[in-house]
Amino acid sequence: MKVLITGMAGFIGHALARRLAEDASHEILGIDNLNEYYDAAIKQARLNDLSGFGNVRFQRLDLTDTEGMQRLFAETHFDCVVHLAAQAGVRYSLDHPQVYGQSNLIGHLNVLEGCRRQQVGHLVYASSSSVYGRNAKVPFSVKDSVDQPVNLYAATKKSNELMAHAYSYLYGLPTTGLRFFTVYGPWGRPDMALYKFTRNIFDGRPVELYNQGDMSRDFTYIDDITESIVRILDIVPSHGKDRNDPPYRLYNLGHGSPVNLMTLVRTLEEATGIEARCDYLPMQPGDMQHTWADAEPLFATTGFRPRTNLATGVQRFVDWYRHYYDAVGKPYKIKSLASKLG
Repeated sequence: MKVLITGMAGFIGHALARRLAEDASHEILGIDNLNEYYDAAIKQARLNDLSGFGNVRFQRLDLTDTEGMQRLFAETHFDCVVHLAAQAGVRYSLDHPQVYGQSNLIGHLNVLEGCRRQQVGHLVYASSSSVYGRNAKVPFSVKDSVDQPVNLYAATKKSNELMAHAYSYLYGLPTTGLRFFTVYGPWGRPDMALYKFTRNIFDGRPVELYNQGDMSRDFTYIDDITESIVRILDIVPSHGKDRNDPPYRLYNLGHGSPVNLMTLVRTLEEATGIEARCDYLPMQPGDMQHTWADAEPLFATTGFRPRTNLATGVQRFVDWYRHYYDAVGKPYKIKSLASKLG
């Protein structure tokens, strides 16, 4: 099948493209604007990692380019779309709100419109565990109310879910939203905790632990994420008994076992062989203290349960990090893929 992946140079987009490309019957087109929210060199490196697959193409395109998005959908018929591109990051949203409005709202609308006009068979899109905001009941369930976001990023992701519901209801567009819970692993984002902690440990700098270290996250390994997405692609929502039950589904995509940040630090010490120094800092505005996914509905639907434990996942990340960087944190030289992937 022909698959469009938005945000293919991103962490999850790259991993999913690689996973799908292993099946030669798939044709994958990926788009990304290659912005500099974090070091664009790793985005180019991810694309370079995909260059050996003949069934993967890349086009540099910004979701907010409405005319460009219209041309994209007019020129190629996609069997399904996996919409992962977005402006990520909680703290960045405190100082750059306009970026989130453009990328996460206008960009998401352009994807919905393209899917509607082309009658795409299935739109799978990224939401976030951040939508749970001030919810105190754990584990978080997709049946819970999520009307109290604590940052703008979360608000835009909840808006994405509402927009998708409207398109499913009005136009019969099958949509599946995935609330990702702290994805980690090789090729991860440099702005995420595991990457930053690892970098600081190797550089001999202290690891910064907010809320005095009293925080936990439902860390979910990247291979478990991609396996879940691949299975979801084939499970297309359908109408219920009447019009009021549109082809719209939501799932948590998490491991289902929250980990305290101090446990993460200790696991990193084991993986690196280096004792960490820690700075204990106050809670940051917009942060959530704990996340914990009720992932049972996803297991019931797909038959797959995330299975990579933290020690294994962290060790794989550290091994990748050592390969990608030299011992003092300098990235290897990376060639641009512009000539190969277009």
